[in-house]
Amino acid sequence: MYVRSIGLLVVLGLSILAAPLVATAQQPGKVYRIGFLSARLPPLLLDVFRQQLHELGWIEGQNMVIGHRAAARRFARLSALATELAQQKVDLILVGDGAAIVAAKQATSTIPIVMFSSVDAVAQGFVASLAHPGANVTGLTTLSADLEPKRLELLKETVSGSARMTVLGGKDVPGWSFPVRRGEEGMQVTARALGVQLQLLLVQEPEDYQGAFAAAISERAEAMVVIQCYLNAFNLQRMVDLAAQHRLPAIDSTRAWVQAGGLMSYGPSGPDMGRRAATYVDKILKGAKPADLPVEQPTKFELVVNLKTAQALGITFPPALLMLADEVIR
Repeated sequence: MYVRSIGLLVVLGLSILAAPLVATAQQPGKVYRIGFLSARLPPLLLDVFRQQLHELGWIEGQNMVIGHRAAARRFARLSALATELAQQKVDLILVGDGAAIVAAKQATSTIPIVMFSSVDAVAQGFVASLAHPGANVTGLTTLSADLEPKRLELLKETVSGSARMTVLGGKDVPGWSFPVRRGEEGMQVTARALGVQLQLLLVQEPEDYQGAFAAAISERAEAMVVIQCYLNAFNLQRMVDLAAQHRLPAIDSTRAWVQAGGLMSYGPSGPDMGRRAATYVDKILKGAKPADLPVEQPTKFELVVNLKTAQALGITFPPALLMLADEVIR
């Protein structure tokens, strides 16, 4: 484990659908082929995406098919999977995360690429600008680095007396390093304004988490901000369990954190982003060019809190914060 300044994603193995990427002769008219490439994506978000496509008139097996290519936590596979989709000449590639976007851009400069999610599309070099993406990439960006200071503020409001906090992140992977570093800077500025001293920890392997939490406790950390990164996403339950074991209040970016027993989360609405990604696919399959479709930033954010976890930690959420919560898990 290394301690240094740091600034999410996750492979969730998605099975390859039985439907082929190539349209069958029995299907009338053109059947559009969507290749989905991801290092990680929660199934719920993909379900929301597919439901929205259905509502827009796209029916799997009739006028479109989706072929999944998932890296199963092996980032080195993404390049080969992206090349495979490009060689099959799919009509569009939907990419679920930063590492997959890097692989898709390297595989093709002509097939439209829609980003389901990106940390900071401009800073990562995926598009020229949000208003004018240019080239063949467009979609959604979360500007996650800009949200880390807000998570720090919410945690400080919840654990009001805390003066020492830990920020926990994981090893950088392609498509993430610059935004993560920028997230660090924003949190340091916010921490100074809140009178909070930050301890910044970076883990490189799953086995490092035990030591990271021990280091946080040894430095008398009173709360923890979990940074969005692949390693943390892969080890979400491990972190939730360690936070409970060490009685350390912690905030993450996703609803899944709270559902697993974490204290609280704040970030873009996953289902909302799934629906919005579907509208990009719809427009492009109907003839729009990616270069002409501005990249969208989140418009809906979710604050989710877990009252049961708060009670176990001896924490009482401020009434004003509870009123702002989009979901309260009891």
